[in-house]
Amino acid sequence: MSDKSFLAWPFFEAKHRELSEQLEAWCRAELPRDHNDVDATCIQLVRDLGKAGLLEGTAGKHIDVRSLCLIRETLARHDGLADFAFAMQGLGTGAISLYGSDEQKQWLDKTRRGEAISAFALSEPRSGSDVAQLDTTAERDGDSYLINGEKTWISNGGIADVYTVFARTGEGPGAKGLSAFWVPADTPGLEVRERLESVAPHPLARLGFNDMVLPASALIGQPGQGFRIAMSVLDVFRSTVGAAALGFARRALEESLSRSRTRELFGATLSDLQMVQGHLADMALNVDAAALLVYRAAWTKDQGAERVTREAAMAKLFATDQAQQVIDQAVQLHGGDGVRKGHIIESLYREIRALRIYEGASDVQKVVIARSMLAEQ
Repeated sequence: MSDKSFLAWPFFEAKHRELSEQLEAWCRAELPRDHNDVDATCIQLVRDLGKAGLLEGTAGKHIDVRSLCLIRETLARHDGLADFAFAMQGLGTGAISLYGSDEQKQWLDKTRRGEAISAFALSEPRSGSDVAQLDTTAERDGDSYLINGEKTWISNGGIADVYTVFARTGEGPGAKGLSAFWVPADTPGLEVRERLESVAPHPLARLGFNDMVLPASALIGQPGQGFRIAMSVLDVFRSTVGAAALGFARRALEESLSRSRTRELFGATLSDLQMVQGHLADMALNVDAAALLVYRAAWTKDQGAERVTREAAMAKLFATDQAQQVIDQAVQLHGGDGVRKGHIIESLYREIRALRIYEGASDVQKVVIARSMLAEQ
């Protein structure tokens, strides 16, 4: 059983402790899943999470970020693909929750029930973390928009029922000329051009837009508001990436503690060796420090802060980088088993790496933090 003493921290309320207990019971009964058919498993996970009511908090006017973080941390500790399936339901619909019209928000009932899968289509071949450099265009033509361009590394690409797509509408240069659109997957002109494989098994794709026509009602918010919408969504969900990393790190620490208590070396258990004790102490320190940053950012947003850009960037940067170190140390403590295909530690090692890249790579988070401080008067 994972250490739950952090739930007594003042960041949390009774509802969060109750959620943690309910979620833990669900995870023990339902996870992990077979990852041999990633698409089918991910689709079923979304359905099952919806039936269990665990997707309710992923969309809506008031999103409780602490709950999202608790869910992602717990799911990640049990099964990385379950965390992925949950996370994308929130990220994919975030723009609608915050800025969508009443008509667009009708989709939220479906995504919360797990009846529709959502995706967030922002990254492009030439512009990953540099959102202001998007090349995909959306040209206004009367009561419609004509979309042309390409997106890549899109999570849930190929299995999503609906996409939030960001494109250049030209109201101004750079970030000032972007807009967001709500795009059903069966829209003519939307193409899944390539399915992409990564070190961790997730549904990913490169998407193309070939003279795709959207009604003006597909616009989310106002023209030229796309950059603001994207950053607002990331403000909410970036902390949860740190929470997922925290879940991976906690599992790595749990497995390492178990290993050190039972594995014998040089006539004693690993846990008797002071060097191993030092490694375990470092791992525990990094886990708790990451948890403090993650739940500080989540709590701050839940208290009504309009933006938590710096706090969320700190949480994601520290939690993902330190989780990488914790898991790498777990590999060392497990020896050959740590790199054996199918072993939990080997799985964690593959799962953690992408979190230091998506939703803003680690170096980009440093720029965000520094600019936030320099902008203060």
